[in-house]
Amino acid sequence: MLFVRALLSFLLLPGVVAFFVPALLVPRITTRTVHVVGGVPFILGVIVLLWCVRDFYVAGRGTLAPWDPPRHLVRVGLYRYSRNPMYVGMLVIAVGLGIAFASDWTLVMVPPVAFVMHFGVVVREERYLEAKFGEPYRQYKARAARWGIC
Repeated sequence: MLFVRALLSFLLLPGVVAFFVPALLVPRITTRTVHVVGGVPFILGVIVLLWCVRDFYVAGRGTLAPWDPPRHLVRVGLYRYSRNPMYVGMLVIAVGLGIAFASDWTLVMVPPVAFVMHFGVVVREERYLEAKFGEPYRQYKARAARWGIC
């Protein structure tokens, strides 16, 4: 049952933000050349995203959905280095799609989405995680960068 919940939350949340919305902004494939170099960030982002979903499922015993969150603080895998690798992966996927399909709209969308993720999601999530996990989260927060680089 946890697997089904994890799969559904993946399809509903990052599936929409990282795949569906950018795909809507991509011009018709028949009208543009596909730039293979965009496949590199796209594939890298998908790997990051799937790795994070797996860590939520295995280490956290939950899903990425706010209505079915992990029961345990996830500090393994990419979460050792970044508190938000899943969001980084989603943004990298959108950049890859923008490059691959020469979609200016998809690329222009990335910074505002990152801004909304940061102030509308990450800041609130951090307050929630600190309240839920207390000192272990504060220690984790001191060790792992918010976005993996800062």
